[in-house]
Amino acid sequence: MLHGCLGGTEYFEITASYGRRYGIWVTTPPGYTAAADPLPLVYVLDGNFSVGLTAPLIVTQADPYLTVAPYVQVSVGYAGDDAGSWETLRNRDLVPPGEPVSPVMVSTLEAARDSGAMSQEQVDVYLRELADTRADDFLDFLTDELHPRLRTRLGVGDTGHGLFGYSYGGLFTLYAWLRGAAPFSTFGAGSPGVIAADSRIFDLLDAAPEPRAGSSAARLHLTVNEVELLGDIPVYRGLGQNVLVVLDRLRRTGRASDVTAAVLRETHVTGLQASFLDYLTTCRARPERTTGADSVLGRT
Repeated sequence: MLHGCLGGTEYFEITASYGRRYGIWVTTPPGYTAAADPLPLVYVLDGNFSVGLTAPLIVTQADPYLTVAPYVQVSVGYAGDDAGSWETLRNRDLVPPGEPVSPVMVSTLEAARDSGAMSQEQVDVYLRELADTRADDFLDFLTDELHPRLRTRLGVGDTGHGLFGYSYGGLFTLYAWLRGAAPFSTFGAGSPGVIAADSRIFDLLDAAPEPRAGSSAARLHLTVNEVELLGDIPVYRGLGQNVLVVLDRLRRTGRASDVTAAVLRETHVTGLQASFLDYLTTCRARPERTTGADSVLGRT
């Protein structure tokens, strides 16, 4: 059942083949009609938290100072009782299978427990989800179950779809890019949670074939926050350093031509919206900019 939940947004729920139920927010741009505008989809992860920060940026398509091409946003989160536990459930869905749990992550959780920010039970649940990670299953759900349903439901375009995630969502996006996941042609990985020095991401980078001459690969945009790189919180500093290692590995494997990157003047908490906007303006630009008041008034 569809119902309005945010201006220009409709919500429905879908159960994956492996039994988990997801909430889906579909946000359309101003003046959108499915019959007239078969647009690409941009999938945004962590919908329970991110939809309120990212969905309003749909209006950037009408900003005469930007070049953001039209898209429909699909925010993916959790439904029902699971919605209240999204911060721990996401660990299983967004982290690659076999991803090691870094000692710095364990010490960060223990510090949160000792400060009273988390209970021991919450720490145990958090680590339990990280012990059996299933990003491969979640990726198959997005590509093989959700996307076909949305294509039928919305009549969207055939190409140009995007995927954006932040933190562990950014880790998932990086994983999906390395897997060559269709139907996505652009990937935005904000502060990707590559925390362990022996992350599975590095194995995938080393195993990735060199791009063929003249081939058109999917584009990846990485962002990291200034305070993550320069601050005094070990888990974030390690994340920022590992993003630099990822970039170095990409250069050494000849895949840097498909990748852009930026350092944002944000913290890990404030960086989600800024990272998404940076992805939109970098990876989803119109071939030609439409300027003047007509471009704004025609979309309102």
